[in-house]
Amino acid sequence: MTEELYWLVLTALMTSLFWVPYILNRIAVRGLMGGMANPSPDDKPQADWANRAQAAHRNAVENLVIFAPLVIATHALGVGTPLTATMCMVYFVARLAHFIVYTAGIPVVRTLTFAAGFLAQLILALNLLGMM
Repeated sequence: MTEELYWLVLTALMTSLFWVPYILNRIAVRGLMGGMANPSPDDKPQADWANRAQAAHRNAVENLVIFAPLVIATHALGVGTPLTATMCMVYFVARLAHFIVYTAGIPVVRTLTFAAGFLAQLILALNLLGMM
């Protein structure tokens, strides 16, 4: 497995677990059955941090849709370099940090972590286009 694919698998696994904190909050607020019920306008609201965690999770999924094809194309075309491997690691760390700071409600750092992940994606794309 290439380093790029390794980081893609870790990123996908991490993203797939981002639902856990906000669902645990939902269960804590609404009870086990309420946490598993269909949404209703009468539901008790979740904590603000849990709503932010849910938004961060959605954002992570939206960006995984961009990151994954870039990594797969890098692998399929055999154009991986130490830089692309590093950018995949940077992306993973940036997305983890983004989830944490978004959930914590730290606005400026949230934007910086998002930008770091975007920059990593941009470098992967530029490498694929032969511009790096």
